[in-house]
Amino acid sequence: MTRSVDRTKSLEQLDGERWGGPPADATSLVRTVHEWRRRPIGSLEPHELARLIGQDVGLPWLLPLAVDVLRQEAEEQAAGGFLDGDLLYAVVTRGPGVWERQPELGREMRDVVAMLTDVSRYVKKEIDAFLASLPDDV
Repeated sequence: MTRSVDRTKSLEQLDGERWGGPPADATSLVRTVHEWRRRPIGSLEPHELARLIGQDVGLPWLLPLAVDVLRQEAEEQAAGGFLDGDLLYAVVTRGPGVWERQPELGREMRDVVAMLTDVSRYVKKEIDAFLASLPDDV
């Protein structure tokens, strides 16, 4: 995975898959995911990244963006800023295979969570599970 992803491109452009329109009976989440896949990834807000990542959509391109957002939020949190717990939760709850395939990103995320000064109990539990699941070489 490269960190120099073109943020002006959509997931459809990056992965080369055109999903087309959602089924007529699709849930609002499915319709929304279809819509967000057509937007430039650099325009996605943290809550949108969290939803897509939580659905395991576009991980090779969205996880690096999410780690960048979380790093910035962790730095700002130390100065009294806001941390998006939904995005953090979505990232740290990805399966161990994600971090095995992307060990550099796993190391970056480990460093990000080490900077956090105030997280809820439920997210702390998931952070601990994430850290325990990292491969030894990360």
